[in-house]
Amino acid sequence: MSKSELPDTLAEIRDGFLETPEADRLLLLLEYSDELPEVSEEVANHPEMCERVAECQSPVYIYVEVNDGVVTMHATAPPEAPTTRGFASILVQGITGLTADEVLAIPDDYPQSIGLTRAVSPLRIGGMTGMLMRAKKQVRHCLLYTSDAADEGLG
Repeated sequence: MSKSELPDTLAEIRDGFLETPEADRLLLLLEYSDELPEVSEEVANHPEMCERVAECQSPVYIYVEVNDGVVTMHATAPPEAPTTRGFASILVQGITGLTADEVLAIPDDYPQSIGLTRAVSPLRIGGMTGMLMRAKKQVRHCLLYTSDAADEGLG
């Protein structure tokens, strides 16, 4: 996927990091940490809907839904893990509102493209990659479920 094909929200986030001096990028990530949206009441009341992101050392859980072709991503990450919360926030803000096809087209190496590979450990970048892979997997699952329901005359 070329730079111009990246969804605008994720391109803007990436460009914001790349335009920030490398020494200040971690501070920008911490700002994203403070901006992680609360999960919806439905997700909060049904934590079993969420999937644990095993690649993250911190307990991170995500849930992705597709309604009328539009994706909403929910994520929880503990306040004492600000780097991880920042990565979750970037993905929630960058993915929510995209179409399923746009989410599935996000390059798998997006976490490596935002200019943080020297500011945080490879393990943490791997955690963000794990979040992205699970989000895509859940989108594919939603599409398959919707497709199956439509095929059976349920959708």
